[in-house]
Amino acid sequence: MLNIIGRRKIFFIFSSVLIILSITAVAKWGLNFSIDFTGGAISEISFGARPDNKALSEALDGLDLGNITITPSGANEVLIRTKTLDEETHQKMINSVAKKFPDAKESRFDSIGPAIGKELKQKSIWAIFMVLLGISFYVSWAFRKVSKPISSWKYGMVSVATLFHNIIIPIGVFSVLGHYKGVQIDLPFIAATLTILGYSINDTIVVFDRTRENLLRRDIGEFEETVNRSVNQTLVRSVITSMTVIIVLLALYFFGGETLRYFALALLIGIITGTYASIFIASPLLVEWQKRSEK
Repeated sequence: MLNIIGRRKIFFIFSSVLIILSITAVAKWGLNFSIDFTGGAISEISFGARPDNKALSEALDGLDLGNITITPSGANEVLIRTKTLDEETHQKMINSVAKKFPDAKESRFDSIGPAIGKELKQKSIWAIFMVLLGISFYVSWAFRKVSKPISSWKYGMVSVATLFHNIIIPIGVFSVLGHYKGVQIDLPFIAATLTILGYSINDTIVVFDRTRENLLRRDIGEFEETVNRSVNQTLVRSVITSMTVIIVLLALYFFGGETLRYFALALLIGIITGTYASIFIASPLLVEWQKRSEK
């Protein structure tokens, strides 16, 4: 049997480093929000042979497009992000590109006003907050019959702490990707974050539930020993279940196209960190809290 709980300080240090790096990245570079949250327009244009950004920028000179961002997409497509455009300015942009590149063809155009983008950002934050709050209350209620040697509400608090661990790391990675690769935070990323919260709490609850079953037995031994036994009893199940999901996400990332790539990447990072946290962080946090309470 692996002594996972006994080596908890190693896992705490490793996770602390990842969290600090993630928070530092967000503090330094921020998040590269898409027009879903900032407002603006995005046009996806395909070419027979994709031109370089400089040539494309020259074709857009003289138009009132605001701050222009040009990002390669797929094999021969580019994404052009601008300020919010009316239809007249939009058509001028397309005609200007088509005049210089006759094989250019617009395949997608979206425009979102700044007020709508701000509202979407607020609702996304509230959605994540409400999920965390709801999970905390549910876990506290589910473990209400197990109050010794640690109170049921502490299971809920540890679950929320673990979930913070599981979402801050993907956010940190996307902050780095946004700075160096121009990857943006959009609505699919928020959907991926909420999915991570739901999936990772499932793993944590499985381990906690086995701990609860063992605590309700009379011959439980020391709390640390009981928790370590519970983690080992669910270890194989957690790893195998997560691996099946990871294989699917890898397939989506490599073969799902540009639209699904970063959605799959966010889920992939979150599932891996969530599986790790449910085994090496959540239950060890319970034990550490209980020991400090005794002191």
